[in-house]
Amino acid sequence: DVQHIKNIEFIDQNSIGKSSRSNPVTYIGAYEEIRKLFAEQPLSKQMGYTPAHFSFNKEGGRCEECKGEGRITVEMQFMADITLPCEACHGLRFRKELLEVEYCVTNISQLLDLSVDEAVEFFEANRASSSLTSKIIDQLRPLQKVGLGYIKLGQSGSTLSGGENQRVKLAYYLGKGKKLPTLFIFDEPTTGLHFHDIRTLLQALQALVDQGHSVIVIEHNLEVIQAADWVIDMGPEGGKAGGYIVAEGTPEA
Repeated sequence: DVQHIKNIEFIDQNSIGKSSRSNPVTYIGAYEEIRKLFAEQPLSKQMGYTPAHFSFNKEGGRCEECKGEGRITVEMQFMADITLPCEACHGLRFRKELLEVEYCVTNISQLLDLSVDEAVEFFEANRASSSLTSKIIDQLRPLQKVGLGYIKLGQSGSTLSGGENQRVKLAYYLGKGKKLPTLFIFDEPTTGLHFHDIRTLLQALQALVDQGHSVIVIEHNLEVIQAADWVIDMGPEGGKAGGYIVAEGTPEA
C-alpha cells in the first residue's frame, strides 16, 4: 500500500561522489572495516597507526603530494589538462611507511587494486584471520549481485560509467538489508548493458522488492518491461506530444 512507503530514492546515473577520491568501496561503507583491519595489524599497533591513517581524506597516511589521489593534474592554459602519476608515491596513494603494513602479505594499495571478485576470494581465503573479514565480504557481495565484480575496489568514481554509478548505488541499498519500505525510482538502468547484465540487474531489482520495497523503472527495454508487475505506457509521442497514459496493465494484458 502506498501509505506504507516511508522514503523515496531516485537512483540516477550521476557520479557516486563529489570527490575524485570517492570509489565503490568507500561508497558502500566497506572501506571503514578494511581500514580497521589494517589498523589492527601488529606493525600498525607498534607504529601507532589508527584507521584514519589508511584514509585518502585525512592527513597522516596518505601521500600529501597528490592528497591520496595517486595522480597529479597539470593545468594547461589552452589545451586539455594532463593527468600524470604522482612522482612521490608513484600512484600508490599512501606514504611508503604505511605501505609496510601488510595483511596476509598484501598492503592497502595492493588490496585497493583488486577487483571486487578478487577481493571476495582473497577475504574468503583468509576469513579465519580476523573477525572483520566476514563483515567485509558481506558488504562486497552486493557489488557482485549487481554485476560489478569486475570493477576495482579503489577505482575512482569519476572513471565509472553512468550505468556503473547507478548499480553501485543499487548495491549500497541492497547491502543495507530490510529497512523502512522505500520507493526506488530508476531512470533507464539498462543503458549500455549486455543482455546477460540485464538479467543480473533484474535479479537485484527483485531483491529490493523481496526486502519489502517498491520499484518504479523508467525503461524501454522489453525484457525489463516483461518482468514488471504493472506497466504504464506514456505517450503517445515524446516531448509536447507526450505525457499521457496511453495504456496500463500487466505485461500479459
